[in-house]
Amino acid sequence: MSLAFVGELGLIRGMAEAKSSRDRRFRSAVFGFLLGVLAWFASGCGPGDRPVDAGVRDQVLLLANGAEPRGLDPHIVTGVTENRVISAIIEGLINYHPTDDRLPEPGVAEHWESQDNHRVWLFELREDARWTNGDPVTAHDFVYSWKRMLTPELGAEYAEMLYILEKAQAFHQGEITDFSQVGVKALDDHTLEVTLVGPTPYFLQMLKHYSWYPVHPPTIERFGGIAARGAEWTRPENYVGNGPFRLEAWEINRVIRVVKSDVYWDADTVRLREIRFYPIDNAATEESSFLNGQIHATSGLSSDKVPHYRRNRPDILYSEPYLGTYYYRLNVTRPVLDDVRVRRALALSIDRELIVERVTQGGQQPAWGYTPVMFGDYDPPQTLSHDPEAARRLLAEAGYPGGEGFPRLEILFNTLEDHRKIAEAIQEMWRGALGIRVSLRNQEWKVYLETQARLDYDISRAGWIADYVDPITMLDLWTSTSGNNQTGWASDEFDELIQRARRSATQKEHYGLLRQAEKILLDELPVIPIYWYTQLYLIDPRVRGWHPKLLNNRPYKYLWLEQEGA
Repeated sequence: MSLAFVGELGLIRGMAEAKSSRDRRFRSAVFGFLLGVLAWFASGCGPGDRPVDAGVRDQVLLLANGAEPRGLDPHIVTGVTENRVISAIIEGLINYHPTDDRLPEPGVAEHWESQDNHRVWLFELREDARWTNGDPVTAHDFVYSWKRMLTPELGAEYAEMLYILEKAQAFHQGEITDFSQVGVKALDDHTLEVTLVGPTPYFLQMLKHYSWYPVHPPTIERFGGIAARGAEWTRPENYVGNGPFRLEAWEINRVIRVVKSDVYWDADTVRLREIRFYPIDNAATEESSFLNGQIHATSGLSSDKVPHYRRNRPDILYSEPYLGTYYYRLNVTRPVLDDVRVRRALALSIDRELIVERVTQGGQQPAWGYTPVMFGDYDPPQTLSHDPEAARRLLAEAGYPGGEGFPRLEILFNTLEDHRKIAEAIQEMWRGALGIRVSLRNQEWKVYLETQARLDYDISRAGWIADYVDPITMLDLWTSTSGNNQTGWASDEFDELIQRARRSATQKEHYGLLRQAEKILLDELPVIPIYWYTQLYLIDPRVRGWHPKLLNNRPYKYLWLEQEGA
């Protein structure tokens, strides 16, 4: 938190936070040192040879990856930290493009074509695609994998993304049990036919997401079957993937190592020999590790450090648009929060401009609506404002004038200093504008996810990064059937609009329906948008092939390390 903003919150509190911050920095420095020692030994470095330098020499990319991944099963996980690893070891039909998120890049699918106004798609799979155990990757593997995603007993939180397949929703909800009725068929080993619920010109964008990735059927069956969660198949000794890298080691809370796959169909393009993902959920520790030569790139950067690097080291600071929204979830099943007047009062009393200017400081935009204004021609509704007077009136109408009688609520957030800073700022805004008091609860990433899923919270910090470049990916998680909703809120009208948007024949109709749905979301406010993201991080200039991306998804096979000037 900047000194100016601390002053606005109160001198005494600022002094207490300063001591806490010094303690945290000391712990971070110690942890950073230990991480450096581990990386030094793991890299086989000699005296005076830093891990990043050895990495450049040996083509070993060292990346900070935020929190410890929840898992590496593409049909179970939902997070960005998981995606970074999974996209290295499993490949879908369509890949991330190296420079432009809007373009498709061939993956397992070598060719494709659409019919019936983008409702029916044919994919020709390359014959040289291989699983890491040598088995060919076939169209039947995709049929099995998509059936697994839609098997109700698996409980995949992203299952609704596959509702775009004809009769997928009916199968997932148990209305039909014959999967052959669902819109995916293997016409032969290398031809996949996909039939959708309606014209979907953006379908290729959807296929980049890991919920559509294949898994190796014999391995899944060996370790518990199609509906097994938490199965042992994701251990390194059992993992069978089909990506440019294979899983070599996973040392919990230390490192995940992936190495180049010799059987990958495009192995000649892959220049990196290895990637190491380090779970570091503290921005100060990431920064220290980077400056000490232990990693080539951080996953983020503490907001208060941005001005320094802009002035002094712009060559290592990356700041780029990021297609996502930072928001607060509200558990509408809780008393008080079940009243839309209270939810709106909380939303209107947040000074978003102050947060992005003095707390986050990374070029973020205040979110006056939910969907970011970066989806091309989509014009999202922006109905929010900073209006403390209106907020006080609404709270009084709800029966809590000046905050009198308002129960003490709690803001839940996962471990990261910027989340704490934002929570503390909003805590003070609600106290000052509404006269209400909230407490803060910090949890480690995996526990935080479980707490949210159980609806065991009042207010929870959250963020959503688009899964592909279409606004429906920001909105369909708030349907009543979405495993990612986790607010207790549901609207039949919202659900119907999303369903119609999935089937819309033109972009104009598609965007119009989504705008109506988003207006309902902003009227009901089960979530409070705070800001639209930018991606801020530090990166070694010797990392090559790294381009700005709206979704921050980079195909690792196009990255390499090179000495400056080489």
